[in-house]
Amino acid sequence: MPADRLLSTLLRSLQTWTDQQDTPRILGTASSLLTTLGNPHNLSLLTSHLLTAPAFWDRPDGVRTPLRLLSVFHAAVTTLINYHNDVRHRKAPELLPGQTPTGGGLPLDDWVRAIVTGADDRSQRWKHLVVLGGLLIGIGGLEEQGMDLYWVSGIRKRIEGALVRAANLALVEVRERSETDGLGGHTIALVLNHSFTFLTDGERTQIDYDLLLPVLLGTAYFSTEGFQSAYFLGGLDLDITVQENRFEWNVRSSSFRQVEAIMARPLVSSMGPLSRLIAHSVENVKDPWLIQTMMDDLASFSRALTTQWRQTRFSGVDPAEESIYLGEEALNKTLPVLWRLLKAALFATTIILRGVLSRTLGDGALAADAVAPILASQTLHTLRHLYFITSRLGPASFSQHTFVYLTAIDVLSAYPIHADKFLKSIAPQQLGQIPRHPLDRILDLYFLNTAEHFTLILSTTTNEDLLVASAVPYLAAGGDHNLLPIFEAAHSVMLAVLSAPQSAEITAKHLPFYIDALFGIFPQNLSPRQFRLAFKTLMRVTAPPSTLSASHPDLPATLLELVFHRALNAPTTPLPPDETTLALQGSDAPPPALSEQAVLALTLLDALPFLSVPLLEDWMSLCAELLNVIDDGSMREAVKARYWEVLVSGEMDPERSETAVAWWGTRGGREMVLYGREREREELKMMSGALTAKGIPRESKL
Repeated sequence: MPADRLLSTLLRSLQTWTDQQDTPRILGTASSLLTTLGNPHNLSLLTSHLLTAPAFWDRPDGVRTPLRLLSVFHAAVTTLINYHNDVRHRKAPELLPGQTPTGGGLPLDDWVRAIVTGADDRSQRWKHLVVLGGLLIGIGGLEEQGMDLYWVSGIRKRIEGALVRAANLALVEVRERSETDGLGGHTIALVLNHSFTFLTDGERTQIDYDLLLPVLLGTAYFSTEGFQSAYFLGGLDLDITVQENRFEWNVRSSSFRQVEAIMARPLVSSMGPLSRLIAHSVENVKDPWLIQTMMDDLASFSRALTTQWRQTRFSGVDPAEESIYLGEEALNKTLPVLWRLLKAALFATTIILRGVLSRTLGDGALAADAVAPILASQTLHTLRHLYFITSRLGPASFSQHTFVYLTAIDVLSAYPIHADKFLKSIAPQQLGQIPRHPLDRILDLYFLNTAEHFTLILSTTTNEDLLVASAVPYLAAGGDHNLLPIFEAAHSVMLAVLSAPQSAEITAKHLPFYIDALFGIFPQNLSPRQFRLAFKTLMRVTAPPSTLSASHPDLPATLLELVFHRALNAPTTPLPPDETTLALQGSDAPPPALSEQAVLALTLLDALPFLSVPLLEDWMSLCAELLNVIDDGSMREAVKARYWEVLVSGEMDPERSETAVAWWGTRGGREMVLYGREREREELKMMSGALTAKGIPRESKL
């Protein structure tokens, strides 16, 4: 069929929408005509009808409708540029008689001008972005593939400028018509999300980010094209069944089909680039108040997500026990898809928060004392509500989260009153008890991990009544392997509180309980590294010149005696490797296997640099004796190497180093450490064979 007749047929098809409409066929015909029509007026006419056609816009399929049209213009310009490039390099096939060349014989510049002319006043401004965005993405995509398109650089520059101007006009239009949360705003977000990487820095600065930011955030988090205000979890519990005492979630349930549909949404599937675009907008808005409003929206979304998750029965299953209480279909098919969706929300929110904190650090208005602590608190509140997702990944598993989390803590640490208020707002509701609901325990874990960073600026009352009270029940339950992460966090909080200069009285009061807890769970639920670090911290807290050493001078010696006597009777079999040991086993110098006895010996050596000089003189010899008690040669050599490292690596101050040198050189230290084991063996040989049965020395018989 000739192109003109085909165009007439297509234009008639575009005038009405029917249930039997074959949209892919219509779009395919439109794409073909865009690359074959040779009359600029016909190209403009076709473009204009595509942007106003009732067949598309009377009942649009969300952003899929503008996305399909975006693909049409993208495919058309790609085809045309490839053809002109082949012509330039004489690779184009020869035309048959009567055959129309690609593009109808129009120069590329004229073809682009005719297409853009079709984006006229008969269609809304936001629809013009579909045309300009498709052209820019097509040109930019070919350049990314390595095609040399220097000859279209002028065309690309004009398209970029037109796209930015059209975007700004469209933002004004949707705001004036209150269509920010409608298809107009969603289309703006869609087109800019796909084309933003192809804009030059100069063009990006011309975008009105004050108008763009609310549109992007609303589209991503609160619209039916994004995470729809986290309410997609609302009906999930209705589809959860119990089969053989296990929770099951069928793949054919309506709630799971909804989750799959959300995952397939164009903007959700490209949430990574969209979140980076939102973060870029945050960094470039002129009105700081917009950022504060956005933070309220993010906090509201994350709070709603946690609330909706709590209402599902899945939230009542501890992550460590999911294989026991979840059915096979829920465990391996449906829930993994839901967690992918939840992780997408977590990653997107984290990237946006990173943009907020980056802007805060360099913006005088946001860094003001009246604003900065509020933004930091909102950030930490948002991360807390998302922690049921983060805890499955590990907080340190991605650097963006680490930056956001630690930066917010650092900012809030400069405001003790706000920090105190924040910690009290997220503290466990019932202090001194371990909550039964797994989600509450996850929130307790977040509280303990966060509170650890604020012990130096909190009052002694808050440290004791809030932090210690929250940690004590988990320390007492150290034998429960399911509570191990929270137990370790509670240990960190206790060490942080005990190490605070203002906590001398608290330390004296709670140290016996903490020591008992420490020895009670090592080595079953506390790794050698953690135990050594905890004991080293306690020695630093109790030894001079700490405040506690003045009122309780005997504490360091008491602690050392406890470790020493336990080491004498400790098991000598190698401990199972912890995570650190496993990670280093493939390195050039893997750590040796150590027994509980060897670890306790290393713990005493770690404490030597903190002892007073009189104690140091005694305990260097006792440590050498304990070293020689270790039977395993490789373990003994590892302890011996650590002994030498403590003496010569600079861990001791000059006074203690002088004492150590004297002990090593003139008081028998060298012989005890290096040859003590051999000397003991020789003495044992002499004792076992020195006398005959009649009491006569063997030597006298020779």
